[in-house]
Amino acid sequence: MKRQHIFITNDDGVDAPGIRSLINFVRPLADITVVAPQKGHSGQSHAVTVGVPIRLKRLVNEPGYRIFSCSGTPVDCVKLGLQQLCEEPPDLLISGINHGSNAGINLFYSGTMAAASEGTINGIPSIGFSLCNYSHNADFSACKNPVIEIVNNALENPLPKGVTYNVNIPDLKPEEIKGIKECRMGIGRWVEEFDKRTDPFGRDYFWLTGRYDPVEVVDGTDHHALENGFVSMVPLTLDMTNYTYLKNIAENVQKG
Repeated sequence: MKRQHIFITNDDGVDAPGIRSLINFVRPLADITVVAPQKGHSGQSHAVTVGVPIRLKRLVNEPGYRIFSCSGTPVDCVKLGLQQLCEEPPDLLISGINHGSNAGINLFYSGTMAAASEGTINGIPSIGFSLCNYSHNADFSACKNPVIEIVNNALENPLPKGVTYNVNIPDLKPEEIKGIKECRMGIGRWVEEFDKRTDPFGRDYFWLTGRYDPVEVVDGTDHHALENGFVSMVPLTLDMTNYTYLKNIAENVQKG
């Protein structure tokens, strides 16, 4: 039987410890093609490169195992990799492991999750993985078992069409993780702050800082699962239509 094929990308860059850990975890499970940015593109969401060329550089070329760096964004990596490097669509696309949480509304900013969504747009079952630790030197050992379990299951039982899984893993020791919970997205917000400074020419400039406020930490949300030691697994759809509101509009029109 033909060996299955996994496409891997991220937003922290091809040399980030998170993607290197992910590759090591899943390489025994399938053939691997990695296309990842040559430098970090965190927080760039679904950005694509226009007006300048995108370049690929082959880093590893072994039977069943290829790695490329890409000069573009995470979404560029997916678009270019699928069109130029894959003769057939891969069986699964996985993005990560991100350095930092993508729970709640973080997913709207995330290059990791945008890359996963791009896979779903192209009809490929896709999953984004994140560890709730922003450090470059984070310990990814607790991610191994959840990643292998979720990826194995996705290879054996393909995800429903149009669904992207957003998986977040708490920053705990492996033995402290209580399990995996399917959840809904919790509501939260970034409390933005700008550090204002002045350059040597007397011109003002700003550094974006801030903190994430998980407004909704109730049972059934990803925020609650993570705070209680569980891996959160949120199924996302590409269709963002508010059907309740749409139905209300239709009913009001009919009444009018």
